[in-house]
Amino acid sequence: MDVVEISGTRIPDSRLAREATEFVRETESALLFEHSTRVYFWGALAGHRRGVNFDPELLYTAAMFHDIGLTAGFKESRLRFEVDGANAACNFLRSHGISEDDIQNVWLAIALHTTPGIPAHLNPIAALTAEGVMMDLVGAGYEQFTEMQRTEVEAAFPHTRQFAEDLLLALYDGLKHRPEVTQGTGLADVMADKEPHFHRRDFCCLMRSSRWACTDCGSS
Repeated sequence: MDVVEISGTRIPDSRLAREATEFVRETESALLFEHSTRVYFWGALAGHRRGVNFDPELLYTAAMFHDIGLTAGFKESRLRFEVDGANAACNFLRSHGISEDDIQNVWLAIALHTTPGIPAHLNPIAALTAEGVMMDLVGAGYEQFTEMQRTEVEAAFPHTRQFAEDLLLALYDGLKHRPEVTQGTGLADVMADKEPHFHRRDFCCLMRSSRWACTDCGSS
């Protein structure tokens, strides 16, 4: 990958980062690879803007691995795709001798990147990964980035015209064999969009139909 610098932010020039790039490029589609690269830049730019102290290598690894769980190697998995990606990143980092504390921070960043309201209160890697993901998917925080930053990221790693539909399809393809794990998450919306007969689980209904709600359950 050519060296790209955006507002002083670069992809780390290290063995770990180069091998992460190579692994993810060989494993993911170009769509997911470029999305993941943008996630790193959005997260790093946000961190620099706020003066957050973070490790660029760890943020890059979290960004690059966050969608690995959607790829063909996990077609038999019954875990949430976020957990698959987090586990894959941990194995990768462990093979490079990264400390267990740092590995745990990356695991949390990937495992919780689709869980709103939590990552911002965790370690910087988790907070910035989730922020980068939401900026790239739905434009959350769009105005907090300068026009120059947005233009430069798009020039280097552009969203395609069909990005939204293509990414939704990639999510569906990685989840359709395990729809049950999407329940209670925003990914259930993806399943419902692609499969009209998919039934979202309703928490209120679960409580009202539970054994505890039965009027004749008694204490026995």
